[in-house]
Amino acid sequence: MKARIAVVLAFCMIVPLISRSEQTSPPIPAPPRPVNVPQPAEKTLANGLRVIVVPKSGLPLVAVRLMIMTGGEADPADRAGLADMTASLLTKGTATRSAEEIARDVEALGATIDSGAAWDNSFVALSALASNFPEAMGYVADVVLHPTFTTEEINRLRDQNIDALQVALRQPQSLAGFVTSRVLYRGSPYGHSLGGTPKSLSAIARPDIVAFHSKYYRPGNAVLVVAGDVAPAAMFSLAGKLFGSWQSGSVPAVPQAGSAPPATAEPRVVVVDLPDAGQAAVVVALRGMRRVDPQYNAALVANAVLGGGYSSRLNQEIRIKRGLSYGAGSAFDFRRMPGPFVASAQTKNESAAEVATIILDELKKMTATAVPGTELTPRKAILIGNFGRSLETTSGLVGRIAQLALYGLNLTEINNYIHDVEAVTPADVQAFAAHHLLPNQATVVIVGDSTKFLDALRQKFANVEVIPIDKLDLDSATLKKP
Repeated sequence: MKARIAVVLAFCMIVPLISRSEQTSPPIPAPPRPVNVPQPAEKTLANGLRVIVVPKSGLPLVAVRLMIMTGGEADPADRAGLADMTASLLTKGTATRSAEEIARDVEALGATIDSGAAWDNSFVALSALASNFPEAMGYVADVVLHPTFTTEEINRLRDQNIDALQVALRQPQSLAGFVTSRVLYRGSPYGHSLGGTPKSLSAIARPDIVAFHSKYYRPGNAVLVVAGDVAPAAMFSLAGKLFGSWQSGSVPAVPQAGSAPPATAEPRVVVVDLPDAGQAAVVVALRGMRRVDPQYNAALVANAVLGGGYSSRLNQEIRIKRGLSYGAGSAFDFRRMPGPFVASAQTKNESAAEVATIILDELKKMTATAVPGTELTPRKAILIGNFGRSLETTSGLVGRIAQLALYGLNLTEINNYIHDVEAVTPADVQAFAAHHLLPNQATVVIVGDSTKFLDALRQKFANVEVIPIDKLDLDSATLKKP
């Protein structure tokens, strides 16, 4: 009996070993499940406000996003951060409610309200219980139509933002991002920090904020997106009641934010010397794409392969194989005009030049050879899985629909996402990379202790520019103090 038990135990130990030895690659992802978002209903009010409703019965929460179709791209050259400050102050007091009253009353309704700005839109977002939704919507209308922009709240927000910036400007990764915007978009409205700088924020006064709100916060320049257990007809009626008095008016055109730099402009290698920095931040950047570009889906898939997750090529090469960073990745920032493509990693100062070279080498590989199907399939599966999860909440659904509306895309495109991603082939990815991810057109920015990597960097790159931290000026197109 004991001998028989021993044989059985030995067999049980061998089977897992055999199974593990035979499993040489991850299992193939299952076919994606289809997505069917209900057909949005929409109506444009007499004053020009576009209202979009995605009805989903039985959900406890209703999500709302009211977008102004203008954001940081409209910041004046010497008032970087104006759009974000204006939007952030909306919930800090109206003609009939203080900031404290808004926060307290919205919370009492079991709701949340938030506001802010991106590069090409400003927004107010609301999430509320379906039963309290009509009352909660009143707060959205109030903060958009009747903000007071008190001096006290402006000063408080300015101080908070400057304090946060002072901290960020001592961090290599944050500082590298600010510098990259200036280098990549020098001379254009994308060439500044969305949140501003200490100098630009200090220059923003109440008349600037009031003027920005008056100029751009118009119903013809706005879209209201609602998703949840709401009947479209009831929502259209509520929108008319709350926003019908919003006065229309002409909205000035926004400068072409992503316009190309001068023809003589060349990719640059810029080093910001931050003595005693514990690590170096390495950024490789290119002009990216507009959201409406026909190659949008190819861009998503190409980035998923290159730097969009733990199993991406950049993370494999920089973190997993070489142990040079806790993580490396890349992303496209799709905007109204071509936003940036950025690949980045933080590493020890001594390996900054090596990491920059690895990133550029991986870009070159993307252009030179097709991605194997065994690599492409799981990367597309991750994109599709993330997309499906984003639709599980009303706020995620509103975000997806709002993005389509912002860029003038057909709202039914949301149901085509899975098919369009699945349709991207290895040849499509290689062709896209060969056109959009050229390493010889990339700008390199490194922020760190240059004494530990500058010699190695100069061996790999010509014309390295070094800016000492005490000579850096983020408010100047040259990045240098006079």
